[in-house]
Parts: sequence; structure tokens; C-alpha cells
Amino acid sequence: MGDRLRAVWDSDDLDSTEKRLLTLLTLEAVPSARAEVLSQLARVHGLRADPAEAVRLLDEAAREAGPDLTAQARIHLERGRLRRLDGDPEQALPLFEAAFQAALACGAEFVAVDAAHQAGIVAQDRTGRIEWTRRGMDLAQHSADPQIVPWLGPLLTNLGWEYFESGDYSPALDAFERALGQRERDHAPEAEVELARYAVARTLRALGAPAEAAELLERSVTGIAAEDGWFREELAECYAALGRDSAARVQAGLAIPLLAVADPQFTPGSDRERRLRELSR
Repeated sequence: MGDRLRAVWDSDDLDSTEKRLLTLLTLEAVPSARAEVLSQLARVHGLRADPAEAVRLLDEAAREAGPDLTAQARIHLERGRLRRLDGDPEQALPLFEAAFQAALACGAEFVAVDAAHQAGIVAQDRTGRIEWTRRGMDLAQHSADPQIVPWLGPLLTNLGWEYFESGDYSPALDAFERALGQRERDHAPEAEVELARYAVARTLRALGAPAEAAELLERSVTGIAAEDGWFREELAECYAALGRDSAARVQAGLAIPLLAVADPQFTPGSDRERRLRELSR
């Protein structure tokens, strides 16, 4: 059973999304169907940093949902997202777990995989994050719903970073390479494909293969990543590892002003800033 509301969504244009949802709400006669639409209107307001209106809409949705498990699952999922956006992952996790269980019980896999993805982000320990991510992957791998298969890309990416940040670079590389392949098969937006390629390159350098990493990044910076400071920074590090000091100097020089604008953590005197200044000399 696919997500009938997915076509309404455009996360890059919340105003148009809201208009379509409001129009749909006027056409819905079944209370549980109205509850689903209300849950998505709540999500719009959550993304706009308007939690009070989001909560009001979810409370209204809960009154209309009745025993319908799909509507209940959507409401739990959006309440969890609000908790996560509010910086309260401990309160978000049981809501995502409830959404997952309700969605599985009624066959709403599109909600279940989303809930597993969210739970894999907010779980408090590494084991929980990996277990929830793998639950989502299992759903995506075995689902006949074409809307669910593309979840494999982001789930594999999350799994890869979980391993990477723990220093487990070999399983991280496997996850990132699979994520890249999945993004390409899904014809994902070019920016998502390039981010997947960046993750592979960064892990290759961590595994002592800077030449392979540089080859991937060189391909990226000739396209949409040309003005991306993170790609330039990583390429500078790869060139430095290869002893290509002149090339590293060029990339570091390009990365510094880009990161100064785009990355709030790239501040004067930070370790990364000092490292790139050193490489750029």
C-alpha cells in the first residue's frame, strides 16, 4: 500500500504543499482520512518552526483518527518529529517506536520505514541506532512498494556514518558504496548522488587509499560540487596525503572562503581552519 499523500509533498516549497493539503482536506469526508491530511499539515508547521500550530493540528487529527492504525501511525510519527526538532530525542524515540508498530500492523510500510529511519537517528546508543536503521533497511529491501525502495539510500548512508564515526571504516565503506549505487539506480537528485560519493571518498582516505578518493572527488568538483567547501577540503587532504603539495594548496585555498560562509563550525582558529591555512601556504 503506497503513500497516497506523497505526491502532495514538496519539501522545498512548503507554501504550495500546504495549499494542496488544505484543498485535499476540504475534499475528505472520512474522518480517518482527514486525520492523515491533518498530520501532514502539522508536519508543514513543524518544518516552519511553528510547534504550537503543529501540536494543535495533531490533537485535531487524533480526535478524528479513531481506531484507524494508518492515521494513528502518522500522528505518532509527526509527534516524534516535533520532539526531535525540539531537541528532545528521548521523548521522540517511543513515539517513533509506536508509529513503527502501528504502521506494521496495518501494512503502512511507507510510515514504518520512515519511523525506523527516525528511530535510528534518535536512539540513545550505537546498538539502538544500528538496529533501527537495519529494520528500516530490511523493510526497504523486501518491499514491493516502489515508493519504499529509495529509502535504502539514506538508511545506508546513516549506517555508514554510524560505523565511520566509531572508526569502523571497512563496514562504513561497504555501506557508503551500497548507498552510492542505490542513489544512482534510483536516479536520485544529483546533489544526493554527490554527497554519497563524498562519503565513499572520505572513507577511502581513512582506509589509506587517498588516490582512489581523489579520483572520485575530482569528478565531483567538476560538476555541482565545484562550489562546495567540504569537497574541496577533502580533496586538499587527499592531495596532501599523496604528496601533491601544489594541488593541495590550490584546493585548500578554494575551500577556506567557501567553508567560512557555509559551515558555522568552520571558525577562525578552529582545528580545521588552521589545517587548511597550513595546506594553503
